[in-house]
Order: sequence, then C-alpha cells, then structure tokens
Amino acid sequence: MSDTVEAPAVPREAIITALVLIVGGMAVIFDSTIVSIALNTLARDLHVSVSTIQWVSTGYLLALGVTIPVVGWAQARFGGKRLWLTGLVVFMLASIACSLAWNASSLIAFRVIQGVGGGVMMPLMATLAVQQVPGAANLGRLMAMVSLPAALGPILGPVIGGIILNWGDWPWLFWVNVPFCVIGFALAWHFLPDDAPTGRPRLDAVGLALASPGLVGILYGLSNVNKHGGFSRTDVWVPLLIGVVLVVAFVGWALRRPVAALVDVRLLAKRSVGSSFAVMFLSGASLYGSMLLLPLFFQIVRGDSVLSAALLLIPQGVGALASRTVAGRYTDTVGARVVAVAGFVLMGLATIPFAMADADTTSWWLMVVLFVRGFGMGAVMIPVMSVAFVGLARDEIPHASIITRLAQQVGGAFGTALLAVILESTMNDAHTLADRAHAFDAAFWWAVGFTVVAIAICFALPTKKTEPAPPTTGSAALDSAVSADQRRR
Repeated sequence: MSDTVEAPAVPREAIITALVLIVGGMAVIFDSTIVSIALNTLARDLHVSVSTIQWVSTGYLLALGVTIPVVGWAQARFGGKRLWLTGLVVFMLASIACSLAWNASSLIAFRVIQGVGGGVMMPLMATLAVQQVPGAANLGRLMAMVSLPAALGPILGPVIGGIILNWGDWPWLFWVNVPFCVIGFALAWHFLPDDAPTGRPRLDAVGLALASPGLVGILYGLSNVNKHGGFSRTDVWVPLLIGVVLVVAFVGWALRRPVAALVDVRLLAKRSVGSSFAVMFLSGASLYGSMLLLPLFFQIVRGDSVLSAALLLIPQGVGALASRTVAGRYTDTVGARVVAVAGFVLMGLATIPFAMADADTTSWWLMVVLFVRGFGMGAVMIPVMSVAFVGLARDEIPHASIITRLAQQVGGAFGTALLAVILESTMNDAHTLADRAHAFDAAFWWAVGFTVVAIAICFALPTKKTEPAPPTTGSAALDSAVSADQRRR
C-alpha cells in the first residue's frame, strides 16, 4: 500500500479508551449470547416451562429497549465516564444476583435489571471512543477495536455457554461476567477521560413515553414470532402495531423540537447515518439470524450435541477476529463502501453451502466455510459502524450511536423472528432426515437474501472520507452551550 493512502495513526488516548471499554463491554455482549444456549437447562433446573424461562431473554431484551434511548440525555446530564461506571456496577450486581436466583421469577427480575445496565453501556462503547478521535481518517481502525465484543459475542458466547453447562452449573453463566466487570471498573476509573456534564438538559418526557414503549412493543412482538402461529398471533401483531405507531409518533415529535429531543432523528437525513442505519439493520438480521440457524442445523440435521455444535462454530469466531485489522485499515484508506460490499459478498457466498448441505456434508468443509463467513461478518461491522460518525459534531455522536445500536438490535430481532417462522413452517412437514435438511435449506436461502439486499444498500454508503465537524471552542462554545440550554428550557 502506497504512502498516499495511509491513514494517520489512531491517537494514543483513543486506543486506551477503546481497550478500557472493551474489557467492560465483553461482559455485556457475551452475557446476552451465553444465556441463549442455556434456556432448556434453566427450565429444567428451575422446574418451569420453556415458555416461562424464555422471559430470561425477553425481559433482558425489553430492558435494553427501554434504556438505550435515554443514554444520550444521561451522558449530557451526568457525564460519560460517570454513566459508564454506573452501568458497569448495575450490570455486575445484577449478574451476581442472577447467579443467586432462587426461582424463575427472581432470575427474570434480575435479568431485567441486568438489561438496564447493559442498555446504558452498549451505545456508550462507541460514543466514548469516537469522541476521542479528532478526525474521521482513523475511525476504521478504532472501530476494529471497539466493535470486537459485538462481533465475537454472538459467535463465541454459545461456545462459552456450552462449555460451562457441560462441566458446571448454570449459576456460572453469570459469575463469568464478574471478573470482566471488576477489572473493567478499575481500568475505567483510572484511564477513562473525565468528561464533565454538558449542562442540565431537561429530559424529553414525552419522547421517552413514546420511544421506549414503542421499542418495547416492537421487540416484544418479534420475540413471540417463534411460537406456533408466527406473525398471525395476537401477541405478535398487536404489540408490533402499537410499537410502530408509537415510534412513528416519536419521530414526528422529535422533528418538531430537535434541540431538546430524546434522540435527534434528523441525523437519519445525513447520508452517512441513514445508510449506516439501514445496513446495520440488515447486518443484525443476518448475524442474529445465523445464531438461530447454525446451532440448530448441527444439532437437528447432523445430530451433534449442544457442546459439539458450539465448538463447530469456533472457526466463524476466528474468521471474525482475523478480519478486523485488515477491515479497519482498508476502511480508513479506500472507504467504507468497498469494505462493506466485500464483507457482505463473502458472507453471502459462505452461507450458500449451508443452503445446500445435508447430514453427509463433511465437517471440515463446513468449518472452512464458517471461517470465511466469519471473516466477512467481521469485515462488515467495522465500516458500517465507522461511517455513521463521519461528519458529526461531538454532541451529535451519542445520538448516532443510539440510532445505529437500535438498528442492529431491532434488525436482529426481525431476522431471528423471520427465519424462525420460515424454519418452523418447513419443519412441520419434515418427517425424515432429508426433509429436515431441506427445511434448513429454505431458511439459509433467506439468510442469503438478507446479504443480497444489504449489498445493494451498501452502495449508498459514502465513498470518500470526510472530516467530522470540529468541536466548538472558546467563546463560540460558550455561546453555543448557553443558546442550547436556553432552547431546552
């Protein structure tokens, strides 16, 4: 690579901030994926039905939906470092409480509290790191570090969960979070930069009353799609409809008072944020949808145990890890569009063999394919996350982080729900092993379809790197802060 395309090095302060955030963030990302593999074990040990214990995951998901929209206001009100430390402590204490739960109801309640802590931390990871970067030229390499937990969590989380359940008891699923939280807190206390609150902004109570219940309705409706009846169920389409209406109402409300809005939805009009939002939605659908399909494929079609299925997914995690340095560097040098398209092409091509696989397909071939798929998956996340922050002022970064995080969260719920319905409808008529393999073929072809649509949308991503708006300084900064505070009041 010639010197003319080499991007500046990532500032030392940004690297330190990213590494500190990764340690604490690992607990949040891994926890949500580790627990997903343990639902049958939890139902058996706590003597409840699977439909009841499913609220361990659903309650956590809904808590995220309630909390994430408030993070931008909370950061401005209390400061990013203080908010991160608070979220980390809440998550750690809730993890310990989960491990000591005495029945299903207590476990579900503690998981909801855990979701509040996680909802605070997830958007802050990108926000606090990006705010340390003075320009857009090195966002790719920074995102390669910050997004590491988000890329590896859905892939390695089930592996860790399978290992724990094979040799230990379910409370250890939650104790594994504690070392990350303790070390992450100590590092954050000493190394995260002290960012003072930017004023005393008034909470947008109407926006909160519209956005959080709206997101909860959408996520709750999608979480019920995997039950018998799919999208025709009342507990699917009713909350979905209410949720969409509330979110649309929130958008209308936020556009009328943009300065004081809970989330600045005007940013979606920016090409970088809007295209990133769309691609993050589809990448979430593909990523979390594959979390549903791949373990079930190995268990149902190939007859592998839970642990064996989890171990077979390791190459996908290795591929995601291997692509990060390359994808980060090329995002900074050739732009986000090229890297994102290449990543999605790899994902799509590496999903096709699963759409054609059966019980006799050799494991080594599937593991090679999974490595390639993971490589593409890791490459996609970096440019898409990076481009969302290009051209933004410092106070706009938290809003962009919230928007993209919600896009991935809702996209993941949508992709999982849709593929679950497709798989269930085809599995109903599957009476032989060959029939079950064909049922998975249809679901995997839909996953390929997600990547094809994503490739098309990726061409809307900006091609040229632009510098973000410089932070206001001196008297201009004071005037801007006073003016903004007056408008909030």
